[in-house]
Amino acid sequence: MQRVTTTPPTNRPPTNTQEQIGRYRWTICSLIFFATTINYLDRAVISLLKPYLTEEFNWTSGDYADIEIAFKVAYALGMLGVGRLIDKLGTKIGYALSTFLWSLAAVGHAFVNSTFGFGVARAFLGVTEAGNFPAAIKATAEWFPKRERAFATGIFNSGSNVGAIIAPLTVPLIAETMGWKWAFILTGAIGFIWIIAWFYYYEVPARQARLTKAEFDYIHSDVDDMAAASIETEPKVPWVRLLAFRQTWAFVLGKFLTDPVWWFYLFWLPDFLDKQYGIRGLDIMWPVALVYTISSVGSIGGGWVPMKFIQNGWPVFRARKTSMLIYGLLVLPIVFAQELGSINMWLAVLVIGLAAAAHQAWSANIFTTVSDMFPKKAVASVTGMGGMAGGLGGILLSALVQKQMFVYYESINQLETAYFIMFLICGGAYLLAWLIMHVLVPRMKPVNI
Repeated sequence: MQRVTTTPPTNRPPTNTQEQIGRYRWTICSLIFFATTINYLDRAVISLLKPYLTEEFNWTSGDYADIEIAFKVAYALGMLGVGRLIDKLGTKIGYALSTFLWSLAAVGHAFVNSTFGFGVARAFLGVTEAGNFPAAIKATAEWFPKRERAFATGIFNSGSNVGAIIAPLTVPLIAETMGWKWAFILTGAIGFIWIIAWFYYYEVPARQARLTKAEFDYIHSDVDDMAAASIETEPKVPWVRLLAFRQTWAFVLGKFLTDPVWWFYLFWLPDFLDKQYGIRGLDIMWPVALVYTISSVGSIGGGWVPMKFIQNGWPVFRARKTSMLIYGLLVLPIVFAQELGSINMWLAVLVIGLAAAAHQAWSANIFTTVSDMFPKKAVASVTGMGGMAGGLGGILLSALVQKQMFVYYESINQLETAYFIMFLICGGAYLLAWLIMHVLVPRMKPVNI
């Protein structure tokens, strides 16, 4: 492979048109998008098969919550080490290894024949799926200048919505025609195909022969980008040292408070529609698909808004933080989801879709704050730490709130009250997270490691 050389970074992006610069970085973004789509497709399958599995294995809400917790515990533990591992192995090998293992885990669900077995399968899926976002954020930091990172993150992060859209449009149909086992097998096998494309197209910019010098210089045009010309070979930063920075805690606590909300949508939305409106099986395809279609718009738009702010002369950090405040406010109407649903179910679906879109817009930006504040050699590690915190938040929400609360209210035939409490939690989580992040990092201050 030819090695591309670079010119010194400048204060402003090159004046070349995008055609002159090149667009190979968007090929990389599309690969990450498809990986994220597969990642969420695989994790969403079980929520759509819950009625079939409940009937076959006699699950209660508590059993399902335990299986969900097994996934989250493993995901959180995986996040603790996977970011570090990806920083060590590099994006190319680390991403491929993670995808191979989670695809294997997804297919393995088809060979489970007990509730305990599903807990084990979900745990294996959780620990292996943890690699997606640290690898994706690291690849984005390698391939995009700061001004484009939120937009690129929004695009690839919309894959989580597309995966969640594909799931209700395919999984019930497969289950009805071929059985639930084949739903796990067919969806899980897609990841193996992606790995072939990944090895064919991906390499870090310094080693990518398909990359023009103009695009290479554009990617590394940030003034503070000191790793433009080669793969970073500096020693990795210990976790203990990273925990000494306020910037780390801002990201970690932001993820801790808001990630559980997305877990709630992903694992409990089909159940909410079933219990509240009697929608299940093939009938559930369209409302669930609509929620995640709206979410896709939020994910991409969430990255576009701060990019436009930056183009209009706003400092990066101000653009990021203002956008996140807007997205936090857009979640608030979910508190009225059930009230609106009493008028028409589709009103509830739309307001949940708005909240899910706001989450994805928030997510595109909170991920990007890591590459805004940390050098590339620490991006995957910090992302992994935040992912672990998000997983722990999801575990606590499931164990202390959902499992106990849902079982109790289900036993007295008032499950709608449990969902109302959850919607209240969803509505307030983002503004609380924004306030904490603002207190910890009131101004943009890149970490000097």
